[in-house]
Amino acid sequence: MRGLARKAAVVGACIAGLFAVGACSTAPRSEEGRVEIRSDADRVLAKARGSDPTLATRLDNSAGYAVFPTVGKGAVGVGGAYGKGVLYERGVPVGYCDLTQGTIGFQLGGQAYSEIIVFESQNDVNHFKSGNLEFNAQATAVALKSGAGANAKYEHGVAVFTMNESGLMYEASIGGQGFDYRPM
Repeated sequence: MRGLARKAAVVGACIAGLFAVGACSTAPRSEEGRVEIRSDADRVLAKARGSDPTLATRLDNSAGYAVFPTVGKGAVGVGGAYGKGVLYERGVPVGYCDLTQGTIGFQLGGQAYSEIIVFESQNDVNHFKSGNLEFNAQATAVALKSGAGANAKYEHGVAVFTMNESGLMYEASIGGQGFDYRPM
């Protein structure tokens, strides 16, 4: 059993290390990378708006939203997640952001999903841009499906939506998400 626990700890540390390495730069380094992340974010927004027209109204009436086209998550005991995204204010892209997450607990597997964080007020957008927004273990996300945009409630000025979950993840863990932002 000690060998299995040691292997799990090594794999978990490697996963967390990979996410930490990816988290070094918020803005894509090349113009090609910047165009690609904006294109991916626009694609996710179009798909989200198409799958739930009520989300379109929420986005249009919000002060801003952050779109993370692909968040990769993996864990063996210790887990991590990372994704790059675009911040929009009043529908216009204004900067790049990244999401990092660390968890500990009983968890095994991996998955990829898209995440959209909608901000209720300009104060909430500014809070995000300052790097002070973090979600704790109690934060909840709404799986995007028809009607989710109308039914989701803002909690501390944000509403979080996820979609396109793929992969298999078993999880009973604690952790949170942190964010970084860089203007265009």
